[in-house]
Amino acid sequence: MIFAFSEDIETAFEILAKGREIADALKSELAAISIEGHGKEEICITYGADKVYSIDSGLQADLIVDCISSLINPYKPEILLIGGTRLGKEVAPRIAQKFGVGCASDCIDFSLVRGELIVKRFVLGGRFIATQRFLRKPQIVTVPPRRFEKKLDKDRKGEIIKSSIELVEPKVQILVIKKKTPEALRIEEASIIVSAGRGLKKKEDLKLVESLAKALGGALGCSRSVAADLKWLPEEHWVGLSGHKVKPKLYIAIGISGQVQHIAGIRDSKTILAINNDPNAPIFKACDYGIVGDLYEVVPKLIEILK
Repeated sequence: MIFAFSEDIETAFEILAKGREIADALKSELAAISIEGHGKEEICITYGADKVYSIDSGLQADLIVDCISSLINPYKPEILLIGGTRLGKEVAPRIAQKFGVGCASDCIDFSLVRGELIVKRFVLGGRFIATQRFLRKPQIVTVPPRRFEKKLDKDRKGEIIKSSIELVEPKVQILVIKKKTPEALRIEEASIIVSAGRGLKKKEDLKLVESLAKALGGALGCSRSVAADLKWLPEEHWVGLSGHKVKPKLYIAIGISGQVQHIAGIRDSKTILAINNDPNAPIFKACDYGIVGDLYEVVPKLIEILK
């Protein structure tokens, strides 16, 4: 049996699609784990699940680890696929430690060799791809959001199983939850992204980059230094290995040098355009098109042409 879990429903549909391929190849069942699903169990079946284990619990890491562990013990799945969200990245290694097995994070592809799961994942800041296999089961992997395409089959039938477990009191107490102001557009979903880097002289110059983004109908992004160091933009705009991994049709990097952590977050972009006044900037080795020039001259001309 193969288990699949993500608290983010869209990511859950994506890993169910890949899980379906693996389950069919192994002639095994694919089961989705729905925690606090609120009626979304039926939808999981249409996206590939044979069974859905529904557990009424909160979405705290301690509770999710207990919920999934309670299913692993009796059903002994061969593979556990977990969405690579912030919560998923916390839950997966804790389950692996609990069962004394390995955990491969941010896996970008899977294959089966003589019935064994082989995974590929970026390592060393995204500069290399490692091919790995597991020594013990369950084989636990996290999958980045938007890595695989969803596959809907409205005629698919399955079974929903209500599970109840005695949950231990969480070790972490949540005092208050504050919702962030929702962005008009999630940067991961944007088809065009225009990002600003340390090449900007002052915060007010972000308006120049934002104007280009608006002219293209795209979203505003930034490098780590702009979000984390200078704090000119909130982390929702941060693109890179530690920020948001994106794959737009067009990615424009303005004043971004192109360190490996940033390249790792944009490598799946269909087309990358870089604007930088340093001809030796690493970004030019990763882009499809490059403009060597002063961004304060190049960007206004691009905006003028687009208007």
